[in-house]
Amino acid sequence: MIPRKSKYAIQALKSLAKVYPEKGRLAIAFIADQERIPKKFLEAILLQLRNVGIVGSKMGPAGGYYLLKSPDDIALSDIIRATGGPIALLPCVSLNFYEACEDCPSEELCGLHEVLEEVREASVRILAKTSLTDLIKRESKLLKLSQSTDN
Repeated sequence: MIPRKSKYAIQALKSLAKVYPEKGRLAIAFIADQERIPKKFLEAILLQLRNVGIVGSKMGPAGGYYLLKSPDDIALSDIIRATGGPIALLPCVSLNFYEACEDCPSEELCGLHEVLEEVREASVRILAKTSLTDLIKRESKLLKLSQSTDN
């Protein structure tokens, strides 16, 4: 399960991706309102994303946050990792947040460990090849399907 912080980061970056590069910048208050993210929490998330080079910011009345690279080049795995989220289901199979299991006598002999390593690898592959643009396209497609079944 990805942390709320990572989910909010994805939501905020989708908002920025939708205006990239035409309008470019969005104010924190606008993103927070549009995506229903607490403003203070969003400020911390965007600062973290700025520190890793995913977004930039400009102060002033025409300021706001903007993407530093194309939404095509921002993978979901990058966002999750940048916001401190593990991709693995258990810490004992995490690449970046490894912790030994307290109740497992041997990871080498644990069948669950082996299965969850496979799950992690599949998850990383999918998240690494899915960009913000891909996510927006999927949501657009799902919206169209939903609207066609409503009629």
